[in-house]
Amino acid sequence: MTWRGRLAPYLDVFRLTWPIALGMANNAAMQFVDRMFLSWESTVSLEAVFPAAIFSGTFVCFFQSVVAYSGTFVAQYFGAGSARGCRASYYGGLFLSAAFGLMLFAFVPLGNVVFDWVGHSPEVLAREKTYYSIVTAGGFATCGLMAASGYFTGRGRTRLVFWVNLLGNALNVLLDYMLIFGVDVPAIGMRIPAWGIAGAAWATVLAQVAQMVVLNVLAMREILRHAGGAADGEAERFWPIVGRILRYGIPAGVQSMLNILSFLVFVFLTGKVGDLAFAVSNAAFTVNYMLIAPIEGFAIGAGVLVGQRQGAGDPHGAFANGNRALVLAEAYIAVSSVLVLAFRRPILMLFAGDVPAAVQADFLALGSTLFVMMVVWQFCDAADVVLSGALKGAGDTRFVMVWMLVMAFPFWMPILFATYCLCPTMEALWSTMIVYVFVFFVGTVIRWVKGPWRQLRLIADGR
Repeated sequence: MTWRGRLAPYLDVFRLTWPIALGMANNAAMQFVDRMFLSWESTVSLEAVFPAAIFSGTFVCFFQSVVAYSGTFVAQYFGAGSARGCRASYYGGLFLSAAFGLMLFAFVPLGNVVFDWVGHSPEVLAREKTYYSIVTAGGFATCGLMAASGYFTGRGRTRLVFWVNLLGNALNVLLDYMLIFGVDVPAIGMRIPAWGIAGAAWATVLAQVAQMVVLNVLAMREILRHAGGAADGEAERFWPIVGRILRYGIPAGVQSMLNILSFLVFVFLTGKVGDLAFAVSNAAFTVNYMLIAPIEGFAIGAGVLVGQRQGAGDPHGAFANGNRALVLAEAYIAVSSVLVLAFRRPILMLFAGDVPAAVQADFLALGSTLFVMMVVWQFCDAADVVLSGALKGAGDTRFVMVWMLVMAFPFWMPILFATYCLCPTMEALWSTMIVYVFVFFVGTVIRWVKGPWRQLRLIADGR
């Protein structure tokens, strides 16, 4: 086989995954700008936004992951050639997004109680509660967006999702600036007041609502046009598909929630090391998210490709596509890690706007150390994220959930707390992350290569 023949399958995978990866990178860039604006507004806001966003994500991510699993059913039905199955899966995801959106309101007061218990400084605490409450209540938009996104992504329409995402994030950045700092609006003779961290939260929610509306309108219009408004055979599919989405999606949602919850514990512990070190750690993790976000895109792409091949009854093709997505993800990590290390000082300076000159050198020194540690775990983390996505695309969600539960709490948490008690420095706490990610990576690779996922089918003969 010529080199072009060997490269062709990778190009096919790349064509489907690049819009998702770029869309996730776009999300990360939006969050980077959001954090940067907040660092200009106040270091206190920068300290508050990271734990607040992570804690909100703990709840929102569970529900959105369950809804997003409707996209895996879309992918498998698409591979099996069942347009009706694709439509029914979308309707199931949309129904669950509405139900989950209502449930999220109940988590607002619960989260505020937890923030009181954690014991951050009063200034940080007040802003954490503000951001958390707004973003969690607005989580209905994220869930609704996942239903429509899964319908298009599962059928390989990833470019459409990317463009809607890009426009939505551009709106988010614009609203961020206007609502964080306040602006004069001469056309109507008034001024939008500066809302600080509350403005950042509202900007996020409003941008998500815009994306949710646009994608769902496009999905409904396409369904009605191609199906002619008919729903023959879909009513009896609806509740069974909702049940299957819950059966396989809840473990995927629990895995996402456990991942964020364990990381949240880590963030809360780093908040006790000191305000300056906490601000540096939050800045570094913002950059870390920029690195890993496109990998989440490759993971979604791997899940779609594996799901389509599994739906078509081709586990060998599913395994090959999962491996190709992994190769592309690792190539991206290699290039981006070199760039981040080369420009770590100017990147850190973007977050040092409110840092006193007397401690700016300490800010940069600690940031440089954390950047190096971050790059060390990125290669294993990328492999774990992509292969976990591939396993979820095949329906092996119970393993992904159980492995996360075992690794995050019985394994990582004792190491983390022991390190905090014996050596409560930011460098020591971050070093536990390297150990955790490496061991996690080994188990996931073994499951992907040797596991029973090849025999799993979420659908039977396109039904």
